[in-house]
Amino acid sequence: MSAVMIAKEPVRMAVVPSSPRDRDDTARAFADGEDGALEELYRDLSPLVYTMAVRSLSSTADAEDVTQQTFVSAWRGRSGFDPVRGDLRGWVVGIAKRRIADALEARSREHRRLEAVKESTPADAATPDDADSVLLAYEVDALGPPRATIVSLAFFEGETHEQIARRLDMPLGTVKSHIRRGLIELRDRWEVSDVAS
Repeated sequence: MSAVMIAKEPVRMAVVPSSPRDRDDTARAFADGEDGALEELYRDLSPLVYTMAVRSLSSTADAEDVTQQTFVSAWRGRSGFDPVRGDLRGWVVGIAKRRIADALEARSREHRRLEAVKESTPADAATPDDADSVLLAYEVDALGPPRATIVSLAFFEGETHEQIARRLDMPLGTVKSHIRRGLIELRDRWEVSDVAS
């Protein structure tokens, strides 16, 4: 047996793969939404999905997120799977490839945003005065827990998403969602404030 770490728990990968008959039974049980079918599928395929994600994303944290998203998407979309028309393993691998592509696209968008901010900020930009700093701290604090803490760690203390996830013992995807929603909320508040003034 070999172990692969997924979401902080080892997943055991059997040396002997499941037989085609076992896979057919699993596919039917999965399509029918039977108890234990998702767990069985996860045991069988999570090492493959995780390995694909690590190789594509070069990040264990992102690979863990993609693996989790893949199986959640598969379970939620199981009504779209027909065991007569195709192989369950191939169907799940297809979902994994889409989740990996989504993660790469999200990275690319984030990189483009950061580059745009760098380019739009003049090199001699004035540092915010005390009033601006107090206002910004107030607005971030108004986001409420845990979003205010996460945004503060990211922007005031300069921690990466992965560092915040470890520090707060949260899934990486949750941290990213809180930051994204927090920034959207701050932007919306500031736009309303600008219109009012």
